[in-house]
Amino acid sequence: MSPVLDDPTPPGSTAAPAHQRRKAERPQELLDAALALFVEKGFAATRAEEVARRAGVSKGTLYLYFESKEELLKAVIRERLSSRIAAAADFVASHEGSCADLLRNVLTLWWSDVLRSDASGVFKLVIAEVRNFPEIAEFYFREVVDPGQRLLGAIIERGIAMGEFRPLPVEMVVHSLVLPMVMLCVHKHSLGVCHPSEALGDPQHFIQQHMELLLHGLTLPGGDPGSSGSPGTGTTSVAPESRPT
Repeated sequence: MSPVLDDPTPPGSTAAPAHQRRKAERPQELLDAALALFVEKGFAATRAEEVARRAGVSKGTLYLYFESKEELLKAVIRERLSSRIAAAADFVASHEGSCADLLRNVLTLWWSDVLRSDASGVFKLVIAEVRNFPEIAEFYFREVVDPGQRLLGAIIERGIAMGEFRPLPVEMVVHSLVLPMVMLCVHKHSLGVCHPSEALGDPQHFIQQHMELLLHGLTLPGGDPGSSGSPGTGTTSVAPESRPT
């Protein structure tokens, strides 16, 4: 029987026939298969036909959707990470209120979502192999690193301008926020597979604690910028008479 006749869609339904739905799902199936294999075997060691086989299609079908293995990896990065950053940017743009709360929400929700999904594997993949693929490195910087840093940097700058955060170097703060999260993803797909860490067993709790650790170093007492020391030092001034001799 043809797939159309076997399709259980009720008569008169506007749902697409089964073979059309299957065709529409193929790009996502190829992305899922590609990411799984790239993380397991590495990008360079994975062949296009292996991706096609895991997705249940022919190599020729893969090339109908993606013209090369490099374009397939770019699509994985765009779908797994770039789209999430764009969604976070919309959330940040609509936020009103505390910048500390905004950072907590953005980073905890964003990174928890990434860590629960296979998107976390992209970081291990990029760190391990992107140096050998300059085109992918440039794409990753343009699609993930640059927009992610600008997004967080804007929150930090807003907090400084509002007198809520200390006037610290914005780029340094962004790196302090992000790099431990990247390493958490790398750990999940490397040492964490063989030697799970009890402290990292609950990624969301770790992220929340990480955020509190950093925010206590950023937030001024009472949000009063006058209580800080010299701009950029992050220290509180000490009256001369109270200094130790």
